[in-house]
Amino acid sequence: MEKKDGRVFIELEWICPNCDSRNKGSRKTCENCGAAQPDNVKFQRAADEKVVADEKSIEAAKAGADIHCGFCGTRNPATATTCSQCGGDLKEGKKREAGQVLKAAPPPPKSLTCANCGTENPGTAAACKQCGVPLKQAAAAPAPAKTAAAPARKVNPWFLGGIGALLLFCCVAAIFWFVLPSKSVKGTVTDLYWQTTTAVQEVQPVNYSNERGSAPSGAYNVSCHTESEEVCEEKTVDQGNGYAEVVQECHTESEQYCDYTLDEWTTIQSYDLSGSDNYPVYEEPNITSDQRVGNTVNTLTVTFSTSDGQKEYTPDSAAEFQQFEIGSVWTLKMNRAGGILSVEP
Repeated sequence: MEKKDGRVFIELEWICPNCDSRNKGSRKTCENCGAAQPDNVKFQRAADEKVVADEKSIEAAKAGADIHCGFCGTRNPATATTCSQCGGDLKEGKKREAGQVLKAAPPPPKSLTCANCGTENPGTAAACKQCGVPLKQAAAAPAPAKTAAAPARKVNPWFLGGIGALLLFCCVAAIFWFVLPSKSVKGTVTDLYWQTTTAVQEVQPVNYSNERGSAPSGAYNVSCHTESEEVCEEKTVDQGNGYAEVVQECHTESEQYCDYTLDEWTTIQSYDLSGSDNYPVYEEPNITSDQRVGNTVNTLTVTFSTSDGQKEYTPDSAAEFQQFEIGSVWTLKMNRAGGILSVEP
């Protein structure tokens, strides 16, 4: 790969609107039909693009955007002052657009079949190797046609329909099995159990290490550092003359990381109580002025004896739990999995 002055160029191509032939970017007229390239026909990247190596092409690429004559439309190099076709003053001409970042060409098909003689050609070929007839851009469509074949489209609706039906069946089955009641049984309360937990909290220093971003308000012992990374992106920039320059744009991305300490309420001790009646109580610990009682949690369980064996039920609240007495009889609505959905007197 040869570089001149540190710059790298590739040759582009353009599609003739008259015959759909592909032409090298440096050509001013269509290789197949001879039609001149209009000023509204854009350059694009070739599927088989190569780095320009010869000195003459590199100088042409560096020259700047070509100019289309304002009188006859002929494409002229940027260095020309008069039209090569009609001699008109190019001050009246239209300079081609330049500076656009061009996307890579889509992958070419493995082969192209000549519509004229049936010869198989490489997917990147512009003209048939047998008869010389141009291989039109539209002829590169066999691969998409195969991927969008009719049989696949016929299968997809059934496949998706099958997946949808399966998911629907699973949802209905889950509702049928776990949500909908299947029967009611009588249950006698044989056991009650509760457990409560009360937390005592105190403000204590909590250390944080290598946290992304700035330290929060109130932090102390703050120590921050910045990590930087150079991110580069390669771009192909249209020069407006049938060539593109391959440039690498780099920028630095930085991120700050900090170590710091924050004073936070921290649980220093938990008090557990438990019992077998239906009146749960909570520990009331003695606390100092710099402490507080944190969140309290409870576990509530009612055990029933039924014709199907013992069943456990978890009330939603302490108020509901207090309704249950040892020996009391309740109606339990069960699902098909054997779980209790609701309890009624």
